[in-house]
Amino acid sequence: MSTVYRLINNTALAYLIWKKQHEWFGRKILIETEYFLEGYWTAIVDRLQNVTDRYLEIEKREGMLRRRHAEKVSEAYGVLREPYLKEAGNEDGSWRRPFVTHFAGCQPCSGEHNPLFTGEGCRTGMNKALNFADNQVLRNYGFVHRSLWASSLVTPISFDYPA
Repeated sequence: MSTVYRLINNTALAYLIWKKQHEWFGRKILIETEYFLEGYWTAIVDRLQNVTDRYLEIEKREGMLRRRHAEKVSEAYGVLREPYLKEAGNEDGSWRRPFVTHFAGCQPCSGEHNPLFTGEGCRTGMNKALNFADNQVLRNYGFVHRSLWASSLVTPISFDYPA
């Protein structure tokens, strides 16, 4: 099946779900239109440090968010943080944490990347994105990568980080 044919089928299905959402199976399916769920790596990886810094600013200001917490309660902290993210936006270019970062064109396994990118640029971008995502999990256990560039360096953080 060609990519174009698949794209047309996916778009047609999304259109049907959207138009018929109050009739048949649409009542059981949600099409998210208010949150930017994914982005292309060239538009995201250079903003990741800024995103981290903006979240840290909020946590420094708001004491209830300024603590290391266990995995069990981290969802509750996400809900508490949400009112402070209203100005972050939900679309491309916002400073919310990205949900999915696409690395289309990099082809790390075959090495036959898009000529618009260098292999080094793709590797660096992937490492930054992976370290950024890794920090979201590591922080629950009291650790972070101090730099998105350094995968091997993980340091402990204080209980009331980022005080």
